[in-house]
Amino acid sequence: MSINIRLEKPEDWHIVEGLTRNAFSTPDRIERSEINCPMEHYMVRQLRSCDGIMELNFVAEMDGQIVGHIIYSHAHILQLDDTKTPVLNFGPLNVLPQYQSMGVGGALLNHSINKAKQLGHRAILFFGHPSYYPRFGFAPADNFSITDRNGNNYPAFMAMELAPGYLSSVSGKFIESDIFNDDINREGAKQYDKQFQ
Repeated sequence: MSINIRLEKPEDWHIVEGLTRNAFSTPDRIERSEINCPMEHYMVRQLRSCDGIMELNFVAEMDGQIVGHIIYSHAHILQLDDTKTPVLNFGPLNVLPQYQSMGVGGALLNHSINKAKQLGHRAILFFGHPSYYPRFGFAPADNFSITDRNGNNYPAFMAMELAPGYLSSVSGKFIESDIFNDDINREGAKQYDKQFQ
């Protein structure tokens, strides 16, 4: 079964948000959630209007149906001298449960990484499963003397240079969109989720 990767269109937005909700609606996640629903679909919606990069916002189709999605956003490394070195962050990356383990996530990643290079972006940092992403070229962020915004490092925090040597003279804290931290409107997410119930 072939996978078609293309840019997301405005008419895809509600479908993509429903897909994202579905991909993240596992019972254990809902149980741990402060608002009893996933927040990732609301995060995608919010990213489109602030830090999201629409040229790197892709959907995956199989048999004419959207089955996966990836979105990138602007981020930076804050160095000790307050210099901000621009990098990319990606996520959520999601695939409908019934299409997982079929290469959809990998196709979205490979396509978007190649496109990011073509557009002149120089590095990607993000948080994800350390057993999955190294096969695409990601390495622990502490290999590059970069920590999260709180000064911590752990296996799930990973980085990739798109331009060789770009991170070699950079050290500091990774600062991604506030949407991934405290700026998400939890009540707004809860109300928005009602459209999908």
